[in-house]
Amino acid sequence: MAPAADPDGTALLHDLARAAGAEERALAHLPPKPRRTPEEQRSLDELREEARRLRFSFVDAHAERIYAELTDGGADRPRLSDLVARAAERWPGLLPSEERMAAESRCAQRDKEGLEVDQAIFVHGVLGARRAGRHLLESMRLPTRRALELLAEFSARGRVDLGPVLLERAAPAAHLTLTAPDTLNAETDALVAAMETAVDLVLLDPEVRVGVVRGGPVTPARYAGRRVFSSGINLAHLHQGRISYLDFLIGREIGLVSKVLRGLYLPPETGCWTGAHGHKPWIGAVDTFAIGGGMQLLFTMDRVIAGSDAYFSLPAAREGIVPGAGNLRLPRLAGNRLARQVILTGRRIRADEPAAHLICDEVVEPGALESAVDIAVEQLAAPAVAANRAMLSVAEEPPDDFRRYMAEFALQQGARLYASDVLEKVSGFVGPRPDREAR
Repeated sequence: MAPAADPDGTALLHDLARAAGAEERALAHLPPKPRRTPEEQRSLDELREEARRLRFSFVDAHAERIYAELTDGGADRPRLSDLVARAAERWPGLLPSEERMAAESRCAQRDKEGLEVDQAIFVHGVLGARRAGRHLLESMRLPTRRALELLAEFSARGRVDLGPVLLERAAPAAHLTLTAPDTLNAETDALVAAMETAVDLVLLDPEVRVGVVRGGPVTPARYAGRRVFSSGINLAHLHQGRISYLDFLIGREIGLVSKVLRGLYLPPETGCWTGAHGHKPWIGAVDTFAIGGGMQLLFTMDRVIAGSDAYFSLPAAREGIVPGAGNLRLPRLAGNRLARQVILTGRRIRADEPAAHLICDEVVEPGALESAVDIAVEQLAAPAVAANRAMLSVAEEPPDDFRRYMAEFALQQGARLYASDVLEKVSGFVGPRPDREAR
């Protein structure tokens, strides 16, 4: 709550502007991060921590008012990155400017100033505020502009090539295939954006009743010609500073993954008085492995079918980061003990071991995967399945539980991105992770 002596945060904003100005002036007189002395960095960090303390206090006390002002009282529904850009323009010092973020994006992860931590503080405050957080989560489940532009083409042709994702309709199903062969279908900003567009198209197309996600064949020598579900976050891109905090680490969870779990959100003024649209069942077909974000995606699916030679892994804790909403969902699926083994120690679950039945519904010989998917599509295409899986989603993970989790995740993940152990580890990743992981 805001102090009685400063109900609208004016004094706090004044202090924040002063602290942010001191930080920027100090930064302007320092060499780039790789060339600073430890003393120079410590001095800057002290100024930065003071500014962050004030940012946290301001957003924590005034998140509902901030959000209402940025969204015209909720009448406007910007996506997360647009919301943050508006806040940076409206309150200089609260968030880094577009120019500073553009310059930062050109640096390797270890050479960045960590401006995304300031964004994390803002996102934490907004998601932690009940009304604002709910509104933002709904807004992130609106169809993307790209999907709306492609809907007529997909409806007419039943096929759209999105680069790292290929979407093909074979009614009553639509098959979403990851096509990033040289990186073992690793997740990048571009792949996540393409996947969200494809998911939107599946949910918008009335001819589609079931979505199927599968990885395409890959090219690295160890797995050449084999299908791979996903190798998780592209660690080479993380090392290069090309993984976005807003669009990937947060936007993936409250956009792409939330749409798979909860369907699209359409406001009442669109004529959809239920507020939900396109709640459809999803099938995950796992070849070879589902690592990191690939495994996390399976937690939202209604049927998971794996080849008997496949495995599942969440190595994020060993890499120093948090595996998305995996910490929220895996304990519910597999129990606390197994979840701790997988998340905290990186235990790998093989499809042919007993514990795998907690992760997947069916294990078949690799050559039988397609026929098993066809049977599952027929079972899940029944008209009442969508309504029942919608109610299961609400019962298993109430929206406010997810909102509160994501508020804390936003802060913790932002901080972990720039922790010294993470920067040291990711600097060593210049190629695909699974060649190391599969040894």
